[in-house]
Amino acid sequence: MPNHRIIMLFLLSIPLYCQGVAASDILKEQRWASQLADGLVVGEAVRLKVGPREVFAIYTPAVTVARRGGVILLHGMGAHPDWPEVIAPLRRELPEAGWTTLSIQMPILDNEAEMARYLPLFPESYERIAAAIAYLQAQGIHNIVLIGHSLGAAMGAAYLAAGSAESHAVRAFVGIGMNQYTDPQAPAHTPTSLAKLTIPVLDLYGALDNAGVRASAQARALAAKKAGNEAYLQVEMPGADHFFRGLDRGLVRRVGSWLRRNAPAVELKLAPAPPAP
Repeated sequence: MPNHRIIMLFLLSIPLYCQGVAASDILKEQRWASQLADGLVVGEAVRLKVGPREVFAIYTPAVTVARRGGVILLHGMGAHPDWPEVIAPLRRELPEAGWTTLSIQMPILDNEAEMARYLPLFPESYERIAAAIAYLQAQGIHNIVLIGHSLGAAMGAAYLAAGSAESHAVRAFVGIGMNQYTDPQAPAHTPTSLAKLTIPVLDLYGALDNAGVRASAQARALAAKKAGNEAYLQVEMPGADHFFRGLDRGLVRRVGSWLRRNAPAVELKLAPAPPAP
């Protein structure tokens, strides 16, 4: 009988163990949050309520008179909300074009983790994106765009494809360096997600991007065609690698130009300051 109890306890512990594995590395998130908050020059550290815990994010208000809306930034695998490549340039520069940015900490694992280990974290990423949408709405921002890089793009596309009530607040989606995970049943398979999207989509990748990104470009375009998405645009940026190294300005300009055409609502015009007495 004692042996039976031991076996039963072991079996009961398996789901708890699996659940613990399929979760973000919270301690790593906390270390990065502390470091980023202390070093912020542009933007402010905020905490998003996600279930019983809080998730770190960086909120950077638009600085122009015409406020266009809000952009939620989703970083790639193993990164953070102020990652110097792709994410930080967009986070800091889009406010100059009238966009408030909210860059959120996505689920992360150890540095050696491969894509397969991230697949169980997709539902957790959906909760964080929904919390980011709610945060922007609480600031009075309702013209909302998702921009994801690499794994963040796959998570963003999958979230939109799932069609939750919150996701309908998103007006447009930019996927930068979207890869195609080999299993079409996996949430990271971006063509499957794109086949369900009808909102404007910018599929942006580099001519020198990762092999998987370039090889799946046709499949992504065909998926958008299957969805009947006439607002889908695929752009290959000359000279760009997966991280758009050395091309920050071109990246921001390309994304900003597309946003002006595809998410054009002006949320608020600030009244001019009264003349000095």
